[in-house]
Amino acid sequence: MVVSDRFDSRVFSEVPDDGNALVIRIVGNFDFNMHREFQRAYRNVAPPPKQFIVDLSATDHLDSAALGMLLLLRDYCVEVSREGFQPDVELVNANAHVSHILSVSNFDRIFSIR
Repeated sequence: MVVSDRFDSRVFSEVPDDGNALVIRIVGNFDFNMHREFQRAYRNVAPPPKQFIVDLSATDHLDSAALGMLLLLRDYCVEVSREGFQPDVELVNANAHVSHILSVSNFDRIFSIR
């Protein structure tokens, strides 16, 4: 089931049929210009899923604003945890460049990355 169509043609979100996860796919450069679209992609899902999967397979680059947005997603998971569970965030399919940025930023210590 698609939760949202395109947001500015660069952020796509989808809830698989089992409803346990929300997959957010970022296309192109993940930067400050995507802030509202990225936030809208995960805040418009009710009830919150058990897992947020950020698919970076089509992401060319991410900047410090994108790292901040990922931290805000993590904070959102803590916020909704008051409802009985805390969703986890997984970053998947990053290319070598994006993986390097995540590693240098120590995001591999904060998020599950595969």
